Amino acid sequence: MVSIKDKIDAELENITLVLKEIEKVKDQTYKELVVIVGMGAFLQDIYLGMENILKQLLKKINIQIPNTPTWHKDLLNLSIENEFISKETANRIGKYLFFRHFFTHAYGFQLDKAKLKPLINNIPKIFSDFKREIDNFLSKLDENIP
Repeated sequence: MVSIKDKIDAELENITLVLKEIEKVKDQTYKELVVIVGMGAFLQDIYLGMENILKQLLKKINIQIPNTPTWHKDLLNLSIENEFISKETANRIGKYLFFRHFFTHAYGFQLDKAKLKPLINNIPKIFSDFKREIDNFLSKLDENIP
């Protein structure tokens, strides 16, 4: 059976690979629409990866996410309550939850480069803080339970 640490490490590795891809194009002066939409998809991937980690941790400690229309926000709140991540980190991640919702329900040409830029520029630091907090929580978790 795959341990929670292995599952989380796989998600963290995937997010790191996505960040490397963003880094390749983020500083280009002119970006074609396809690149902008691609960066939006990468931001969504990063958020979903972080969300998957939080879901795995809740599952590990036998806490179910409420099956409500606000379950994504509930997931962040439960993650704060169970000390996986800080409230500050959850608030910063929440901006990407909002973006994920927009990206999922909009057309790519509706992406605003000016609004996308800070999301792109801030995600490496946010991910670094998220990873540090998750690693800290995992170090406290009893890994004897698969």
